[in-house]
Amino acid sequence: MNLAQWKIKTRLAAGFGLLVLMMLATNATSIGRFGSIGGSTKAIVERDWPSASAAETIDSAAREDARRTLALFIVDDKGLRAKSYERIDQDKKAIDAALATLDKLTDSPGERALLARIAAARAAYTSSFLKVADLVEADDKEKAAALMNSETFPALDALLELTQAMVAQQKADIEGGGRQATGDIDFSRRMMIAMGVAALLVSAALAYWITASITGPLNEAVAIAQSVAAGDLTTRIEVRSNDETGLLLGALREMNASLARTVGEVRQSTATIATASGQIASGNLDLSGRTESQASSLEQTASSMEQLTGTVKQNADNARQANQLVISASSVALRGGAVVAQVVQTMGSIKDSSRKIADIIGVIDGIAFQTNILALNAAVEAARAGEQGRGFAVVAAEVRGLAQRSATAAKEIKGLIDDSVAKVDGGGALVDEAGQTMDLIVTSVKQVADIMAEITSASQEQSLGIEQVNQAIAQMDEMTQQNAALVEQAAAAAQSMLDEAGTLSRSVSIFKLADGQGDAAPQLAPRAAPAQVPLSVAAAARPLPAKATARPAAPPAAAAKPKLKPKASAESEWEEF
Repeated sequence: MNLAQWKIKTRLAAGFGLLVLMMLATNATSIGRFGSIGGSTKAIVERDWPSASAAETIDSAAREDARRTLALFIVDDKGLRAKSYERIDQDKKAIDAALATLDKLTDSPGERALLARIAAARAAYTSSFLKVADLVEADDKEKAAALMNSETFPALDALLELTQAMVAQQKADIEGGGRQATGDIDFSRRMMIAMGVAALLVSAALAYWITASITGPLNEAVAIAQSVAAGDLTTRIEVRSNDETGLLLGALREMNASLARTVGEVRQSTATIATASGQIASGNLDLSGRTESQASSLEQTASSMEQLTGTVKQNADNARQANQLVISASSVALRGGAVVAQVVQTMGSIKDSSRKIADIIGVIDGIAFQTNILALNAAVEAARAGEQGRGFAVVAAEVRGLAQRSATAAKEIKGLIDDSVAKVDGGGALVDEAGQTMDLIVTSVKQVADIMAEITSASQEQSLGIEQVNQAIAQMDEMTQQNAALVEQAAAAAQSMLDEAGTLSRSVSIFKLADGQGDAAPQLAPRAAPAQVPLSVAAAARPLPAKATARPAAPPAAAAKPKLKPKASAESEWEEF
């Protein structure tokens, strides 16, 4: 039988199965011996020891019975005798219980015969004791003593001898059970040691055989893997078994062949990758330049729009201020119209007051005229009176003079009042005309205020619209700069891919292949020149560095730093925009 063709799991199962069988045999033997030990121990604990204890109880109770029987001859007090009888009765019950225990536990014929003799001896002793007790109670102590010496004590000695024989028999059984248990324990110990040594030797032999059958092919597989790791794919792999190690060697053979094909294809594909990555890098750099030029144009457009936005905002602010001034002028005109209306009303009141004054002056003039006539009449009457009326005539002359002066003053005041009334009428007409003019001015100012409000609203809307256009242009500028940054990243990634292609080519070149597998060496494309980046775009764009896997052969080249170039003319920028 070729054990090398067994599966590893079959070998392990066979080895461990044999060990398990040996362990089961050892355990079965030990369990049998432990059962015997348990039986011996159980017999000692449940039968022999209780039997010996019951026999000793009978012996001690019988001896105590004899001692109390002797005490009956000494004690004359009936109370003490009654207590002695009670204790004797207790000893009797203890002996009955011990006999019942022995009857239940003893099973051998010899022990049963000995137990029957103990029961007979106890019956004889009890019968003799009762006779002695009756004699003692009859106060016939001499016959009682003679009966005790002739019958009771011999019966007691026979009972004690038999109980001692029962005790000795039970102790002998206990010692025999102990010796048997000790022998079983020693035998089990020797058996387990022997089986353990045998299992150790067998397990060592199985471990060596299984290990040798597994590690040999595994060492061969490790050597093959080490040669593949060193880049040698020309190793020939032979499979000589059908177990798991044989499957492993077969898989390594297929892996070696597949890896050789893959390395050959990688070598052939590296040139194509290098050429394509070079073209991508060149195109990305060209696209980066055009994107950056467009970003510069958008920056200038955004700057112009910001200036235009500032101008429109200033116009809107001026229009807002003019609107506020017109609103203030309208308010002043309204207040002026109200004041003119009040002036017109006041002039009317003055005109009415002047007319009333003129009327009053007319009344005063009439009073002065009447006074003058009365003074003239008084002077005539004084003249008629002669010397008696001369004083009255002087007074009348004075009154007439005062009346004439009052009339003259009233005429002058009336003339002034008439002139004032005329002038007040003219002023009232002018004030009415001024009020109408102020109404026209207020209406015109309101119209101008409405027009200025419309101009202000339109200027604000125009400012908001231009600001939105400015924001849109700023967003376009930001997106263009982001696009430029993304193009820079794409260019750096393409350059990194070109470098990775070179690194990959150098990495796969360490593999040794059979003749005709992937001999074509890749031709790497030249490194593309970096595009120039405007200052503003270069400052705004922050491209992330392209990730490149570190390899021992050659580290990846760093991305080219962007250079500054002058801004294009306004015409070219608008064309790009």
